[in-house]
Amino acid sequence: MAQVLTALAGALRDLREPRIIAIVLLPMLGSISIWVILSWIFWDSWTAWLNGLAAGTTGGRWLEGVGAGWLLQGLSTLGVIVLVAPATLITALVINEIVAMPAIVSHVAGRYYPRLDRGAGGTPIGSALNATIGIAIFCLLWVVTLPLWFTGVGALVLPALTSAYLNQRLLRYDALAEHAGRDEYRQMLARMKGKLYLLGLLVALLYYVPIVNLLAPVASGLAFTHLCLAELQRLRAES
Repeated sequence: MAQVLTALAGALRDLREPRIIAIVLLPMLGSISIWVILSWIFWDSWTAWLNGLAAGTTGGRWLEGVGAGWLLQGLSTLGVIVLVAPATLITALVINEIVAMPAIVSHVAGRYYPRLDRGAGGTPIGSALNATIGIAIFCLLWVVTLPLWFTGVGALVLPALTSAYLNQRLLRYDALAEHAGRDEYRQMLARMKGKLYLLGLLVALLYYVPIVNLLAPVASGLAFTHLCLAELQRLRAES
């Protein structure tokens, strides 16, 4: 727990660095801009598609039969919002991974771990494959857990838990790609599993806070880089 909090503290401290300030808003603002434009263009098509799916169900036909078709339209609108929300998160993390993480890793490694040798166990193809698998699993978890949202508590807890998985899945690879060898990367995952998920959950909560959520992707990248490089340094010291 202490190491996770230390990583978070390091991330918050580095947010004030000029090099980080230059990129801090790019992932989230870029993602929001993309999905606002797409929603403006395709909103009617998306809601009509979901409305058609709902109307084809037994419950949908019953609602239309009793004159409650307006409820289907409302549910379709809510469905689009539920789908756009994770899409915005995914897009922000992908932009962060492509644009911000190289600068983040360079900053953290150069300033705090200048003597940490580069193992170069990661590759761009490996990063892309890791992101693809992580996003696919995240989307599956999101869809499978949707019915539990109607429990009330589920709507608050489940998005944070699924986002925690996606955060740690994407950011751990990029944080270690330049410095950890392949065997070291596997060892790191085995010894850090709990810490990675805990940090993923804590940074996922940042997305719930207005204004702060604009900084969340880059803050997440900084925190994971601090945690992973510190752990890699300890692993090598123990060896």
